[in-house]
Amino acid sequence: MAVPAYPRPSRDPATAPLARAAARLALAAALAAAAPACSSGPPTTFDLTAPSRKVGGGAVAGQVAVNEPVAIQVLEADRILVKDAAGTVSFLSGAQWADRLPRLIQARLIHTLENASRLQAVSRPREHVTADYLLNSEIRAFQIDTSTGEAFVEISAKAVDDRTGRITNARVFNARVPVAAIDAGNAAHALDRALSIVLLSIVRWVGTGHA
Repeated sequence: MAVPAYPRPSRDPATAPLARAAARLALAAALAAAAPACSSGPPTTFDLTAPSRKVGGGAVAGQVAVNEPVAIQVLEADRILVKDAAGTVSFLSGAQWADRLPRLIQARLIHTLENASRLQAVSRPREHVTADYLLNSEIRAFQIDTSTGEAFVEISAKAVDDRTGRITNARVFNARVPVAAIDAGNAAHALDRALSIVLLSIVRWVGTGHA
């Protein structure tokens, strides 16, 4: 952003205060005029969806509480992540998720379990429900890979016996979906599709008695 030049303060002691005041007014006016050109509009907000279809598999044996996934710092935010072949990460400008990514994925995982006829067996840890198992998870990848032109989602899940703290089973789930273009709309759509594949896989895993 270029700021127009403004009057230099006068070296004449008699006129210096007036000159300085004029300079301040000129600078303020220049910055005010330039601000709209430098600022950008609010980012577009994208949501993630929960698959609504029922999933094969038996009923969940007991109550399952779904914890918020853990993630490294770059995945803790509400930004759409882009990663290149060298491992350099950046964020798509002008775009954001509807919430912090871990909290949003927790909500969509619970909704997917509920939509798959697991409504009576799933809860959040703070809902004062005595759970038999905790479903812990980690977001290992949730990004657009520019080297492959794909959305890549990878989540590890662990079923933990809430009474003993023992991990009863664990598995890593991932999915890749081609992205039409690396822009906000296409990136969000491809990541949402990849997440849906992963969520359905987790629900099937839970329904086969692994949790």
